[in-house]
Amino acid sequence: MMKNKKVVVIGGGHGQSTILRGIKHIEDIDITAIVTVADDGGSTGRLRQFFNMPAMGDIRGVLIALAESETLLSTLMDYRFVSNDDNVVGQQDIIGHNLGNLILVALTQSSGSFVESIEILSKVLNVRGNIIPSTSQVITLFAIMEDGTIVRGEDNIPRIHNRIKRVFYQDEVRASEKAIDAIKEADLIIYGIGSVYTSILPNIIIPEIKDALQKAKGEKIYICNAMTQPGETTNYEVEDHVDALIDHGAYVDKVVVNNDVIPDYIIQRYKDEDSTPVKIVRERHSYEIVEASLLDFSNNLVRHDSMKIKSVVESLLKDVENTCHSQQK
Repeated sequence: MMKNKKVVVIGGGHGQSTILRGIKHIEDIDITAIVTVADDGGSTGRLRQFFNMPAMGDIRGVLIALAESETLLSTLMDYRFVSNDDNVVGQQDIIGHNLGNLILVALTQSSGSFVESIEILSKVLNVRGNIIPSTSQVITLFAIMEDGTIVRGEDNIPRIHNRIKRVFYQDEVRASEKAIDAIKEADLIIYGIGSVYTSILPNIIIPEIKDALQKAKGEKIYICNAMTQPGETTNYEVEDHVDALIDHGAYVDKVVVNNDVIPDYIIQRYKDEDSTPVKIVRERHSYEIVEASLLDFSNNLVRHDSMKIKSVVESLLKDVENTCHSQQK
């Protein structure tokens, strides 16, 4: 009997959730999501500061993405409290918070463990896969810009509008043991999609994760962004994204790039917001380029399509299986 292929997805934010929402429909695979906890903005940032616990916003998104079916609770997890009456005393204590974030805080306090709170909620939501924070520590991401400016905080980094040279932690950060084990056992390791410096790299720059990636036998795949991100990857092409990963210690075997034709009116809309399509500009690469249709243009936006990603990952898994069979002969 064939064993399930083990797939690890490393990242955070909407991009990682988009990948997971598609690949959870692939049969015969075991999914592990390794998720950044460096976010310090919005509801997540306020709760993290008040309760001194790891950021839970990206974890919440992954829980929803991997839920086996859409239930009332999974729908409410993303609900954000709002108020039409600014005069209500004490309303600021809850306004702007996501219900899912508050549930994770409550479960962490009642169980005494952030990791256990994720496991409890995973069972309630009937999540397909394992969700592991890259670390259980409360961490703060820093960036040094090309002009030497140092920026503190994940939420502040894209706001500076200065080319990022490197992201780092000032304090020692230890990786979750389960994250290390998952990387070592993976048949396929996927980086992305999403913010390179503030969603993917906060995981990779943890020394133990970087070391595990170096030793991992699984094929390492980067699914590249379709559009540049203002303030973080302005004017970046495909190769710039990959170089940023490699320069921070990631290993990349294949890069998945969209070959969709983006309508001109959508390109202009993004250009007005200082965002441009990410293109391939070099003829030779140290990694394999895999081109495929990945995008959806609903609501005049450029978004990755979860089911198209599912198809690409299925193809990548077949390649892994064929390689294994060839090596066994």
